[in-house]
This record gives sequence, C-alpha cells and structure tokens, in this order.
Amino acid sequence: MEPPTSSRLNSRKRRKDGSGPNGAAELDGIPPKMSRRSFGLREPAPFSDEVEIDYSKPYIRVTYEEALRGTPLDRPVRVYADGIFDLFHSGHARALMQAKNLFPNTYLIVGVCSDELTHNFKGFTVMNENERYDAVQHCRYVDEVVRNAPWTLTPEFLAEHRIDFVAHDDIPYSSAGSDDVYKHIKEAGMFAPTQRTEGISTSDIITRIVRDYDVYARRNLQRGYTAKELNVSFINEKKYHLQERVDKVKKRVKDVEEKSKEFVQKVEEKSIDLIQKWEEKSREFIGNFLEMFGPEGALKHMLKEGKGRMLQAISPKQSPSSSPTHDRSPSPSFRWPFSTKTPPSSPANRSRNKSAVTYDISEDEED
Repeated sequence: MEPPTSSRLNSRKRRKDGSGPNGAAELDGIPPKMSRRSFGLREPAPFSDEVEIDYSKPYIRVTYEEALRGTPLDRPVRVYADGIFDLFHSGHARALMQAKNLFPNTYLIVGVCSDELTHNFKGFTVMNENERYDAVQHCRYVDEVVRNAPWTLTPEFLAEHRIDFVAHDDIPYSSAGSDDVYKHIKEAGMFAPTQRTEGISTSDIITRIVRDYDVYARRNLQRGYTAKELNVSFINEKKYHLQERVDKVKKRVKDVEEKSKEFVQKVEEKSIDLIQKWEEKSREFIGNFLEMFGPEGALKHMLKEGKGRMLQAISPKQSPSSSPTHDRSPSPSFRWPFSTKTPPSSPANRSRNKSAVTYDISEDEED
C-alpha cells in the first residue's frame, strides 16, 4: 500500500522540478489534478514479528545508484532507522520522514531499543518501552517497527530483516566502547545520512522540565496530583500552595489595574469628545450671536430699517408746489367738521371742506 504512495509522491516531485508551468516538465505538459485524499495510513505500523517474510526468495541488496533510480513496486528499498525515541517529538518525525524519502520506493523499518539496553548504555528514560513502541507505531512514515532492537547492528540482524541501507544523521555516535557505532555500516556502503533538526531534542525537553520544575510541580498539585506522586516534600508542598495563592492575588490585582486603566482611558476619551463638542457648540453660539448683535449684525440692519420706517411714518407729506390751494384763501363759509351750526353739505362741498381743513392745518404748522 505504501510503495505506490511513495512513487506518486516522487513523480509529483519530478514534475515540480521541471521548467514548465506550475512546476510541470516541458514534455509532460500540465500535470493532471489529483483527487483530494489522505496519503497517511489508517492503522498503526505492524511489529516485525507480526509480518510474514517469504524467505524462499533470494534477497539481493540493491546498490545506492539502483535505489536512486527507483526499484519495482514489489521490490522496495528496505531502509532501517533505529533510536530510543523517548518523548517522541518533531525532530524524531522529521528524521523518519527523511529516511522514508531517501529513495523513490522505500520501505521504512524502525528499531526501538528496550528499556534495559537504554538504561545500561544511555540513561533513564521518561517513557517506558511500550509507550515508545506505540509512539513510533503511529508515525505516518513508518512501515514496520522492530521491538527490542539491538544497540549495535550485526550482519545477522541486517540479513534477518533484509536491510539495504541504514539511515541516521552523519554525526559520529559514540557508545558501547566505540567512537561510532555506525562505523562498520559506513564502511560497508550501507549508510544513508539524514539531517538533524536543530533546536529540539529529548534532552532539551527534559532540560526545560528540570529548569521549570517548580512551575510544573505547582501545576500538577493544582490538578489533583498528590505530593507523594510528585515526590515533593511536605514543606515544598505548602510552599507551592502559598506561591499559588500569591500568584492568584497578583493576578487579581493586575486584572483590577488593567480594568481601571481601561476605565480611565474610556473616561478620558469621553471627556475629550465632550470638550470638543462644547468647543464646537460655543463657536457656533458665538458666531450666531455676532451675526445677530455684532457691529454689522442683523439687529443693526433691523433697527436702521425700523428707524427709517418710523421717520417716514411720522414725517408730513409736502403738498405739490403747483397746487392751487396755496394761492387760495379760505372760504368765508369755512367751518370745522365738529361744528353743529353748518348745515349738511353735498359731496362736492365735503371735498372742498377737506381741502380747506388740510390747508388750515398746514398753515398752523407753518405758523
């Protein structure tokens, strides 16, 4: 199941290395679209003692050049990678990914050392062997897992598992009285180097835990672990509880400070907005006041116009200079309108009387 996947991935890589559009080779044209699917396995990798091998067929190792050119689907290149894989992390996964992609058609076998070997040659592990086996089993690049793998690879072990190449980083691995446990593999031409992932390793993770031991101990105590389970003394347990309470108080104080700062900031923003609105309203009020009551305001024009109208209303109208009333003398029969001695007059007489009254008033004014 896995080899066809590797060939598809490799063919896709070859198309990407081309100079055509979208990474396609010039002769291939546009690569066909692939259906959306997952290339990962749906089940964990089997253990080596669960896999049947047909030993009736002769097994002949392939050369490095043949492996690079690609082998038939029924004859994948069998690559072996071993390790402790304690606290399985991305550095382990990247190393296994490189081993899986060394050749176009690769069958990756991963050996995991037991607790006994690891404790004797390297040191104590955080995870036990069964946990480490299970972690490697669920890595998508692994096709087979060898439990209780040997610390030093022997020809018998390589022949039993029909291994073509051994993958590991090129840094000499000194252990078990040897400067490099992979020296004989390199001399036999079976070594395929991979690159280490800088910045992460099991030792680095353990160093972080030891450095922040108090933090993790307090966290686990808070989650319900007992001091006995954490190997914490009675005094340290009380100290951690006290530190936890102090941190909670500090957090509350910090939260109050942040909330107060936010409140003050909101008040300042609102006050600034209110002041700006007041300034705008005051400018508008002053402008309206000046338009009404200023030196050239509307009120002054209204007063001037009203004064002119008043003067026009109270000023008498001058009679025309050509009017014959100036040359005429009052009629001897002139009477005031409120006199009762004069008999009623005709409309013509009334008009003459009105002109006479107007004439007399004008004369009085002139006098």
